[in-house]
Amino acid sequence: MVLYRCRHLVLSLCLPLTLAACADDEPSAEAGETGETGETGETSSGDGDGDPATGDGDGDPTGDGDGDGDPTGDGDGDSTGDGDGDPGPLDPLPEGEVGEWVYVEIDGMFCRDGSPAGVAVRYAENSDLLAMYFQGGGACFNELSCLINPTNINPGQFDPGPSGGIFDNQNPDNPLMDHNWIYFPYCTGDVFFGREPNGSVPGQPDGQMFVGHDNLLLALDRVVDTFPDLADVFVTGESGGGFGAAANYDTIAGFFPNNDINLVDDSGPIFRDQYLAPCLQQQWRDVWGVDASLPQDCADCFNDDGGGLANYLTFVQEKYPNATAGLISSHDDGTISQFFGFGANNCNALFPSFPNFEEALYDLRDNVLVEPNFGTFYKTGSSHTYLSGGSFYSLEVDGVLLSDWVADIIAGDAQHVAP
Repeated sequence: MVLYRCRHLVLSLCLPLTLAACADDEPSAEAGETGETGETGETSSGDGDGDPATGDGDGDPTGDGDGDGDPTGDGDGDSTGDGDGDPGPLDPLPEGEVGEWVYVEIDGMFCRDGSPAGVAVRYAENSDLLAMYFQGGGACFNELSCLINPTNINPGQFDPGPSGGIFDNQNPDNPLMDHNWIYFPYCTGDVFFGREPNGSVPGQPDGQMFVGHDNLLLALDRVVDTFPDLADVFVTGESGGGFGAAANYDTIAGFFPNNDINLVDDSGPIFRDQYLAPCLQQQWRDVWGVDASLPQDCADCFNDDGGGLANYLTFVQEKYPNATAGLISSHDDGTISQFFGFGANNCNALFPSFPNFEEALYDLRDNVLVEPNFGTFYKTGSSHTYLSGGSFYSLEVDGVLLSDWVADIIAGDAQHVAP
């Protein structure tokens, strides 16, 4: 008997976050991740038609011009793209041994250099707990940033694969010890939020495939087939992956309509326009095709000057009032501040500079990230990323361990923690 499932129509997302590298306070080779422990060397629609997300005038957030809201673009409401209106057979990811990582290439997923892409899966004994992780590794939006951003995936990183921090399935202090894992390797340079398959960046080869958001849609189709009945879904990422996890929240939630998705963004803040230059936000929109990934009903995400991306965070909190989320950051994150510094002097800075990082963090906390839906975990210093390394269990701020703070997020209790 052929099994079928109803696939969920997904609103494309909001918020094009940026970049990143990961340099944990206590670097751990256990993570085995490019871009997270320094292996990549990273530093880090105006058409007048009222359709802000796609700019095509059809009111269809998928951007395919048919007005049907069908993400495959074939107009039949069928997410399989075969044109018959049938949701199609189940297509789960391959089975694997409990506790072992399995990397799976997925047809139609690509890195920015055109090479194939995919996901890794690690199964646990429990079938109804799922965690998804977005890898960091910088971003590609100008000549310098592209030089320090991975262009393809090394499947060898999953042999044996990450096992530190949140991936430690032997540590009872890990609130995610019993979760199944989906790992999204990073190779599209667009913080998993691009929909531009023929991108152009000065000093780089033509035809850059900034298709991180498109890749995610293909991967999630397989993920929901693999885990059709879940009690808990947790989403996270570090650095550029933190931005990717947060930016794609609305899309992910659309694939799991029966779950309140909990999120932790590690070192991927998106500041209000007073701090994060709208010209830089516009650059990300233009290079990566971000507007096609933003939810059309987030009207405040599309400011005329290119800004408004932080408004996505308010949009998500209002749309999903029963979900909890959190942001982790240091006061002077040396990686993200450098990337945001490209917006200085109206995006004409000779030397990237972002001196108001701490002020912007607390502005974000006090004016956008509202308890009890959203919590923050801030620390002093300029370090970058914490979830996949040793400091996940040892980092303590104001008497609160980071691992306990994450456990509270998973349990639905978000709180602000600061020095």
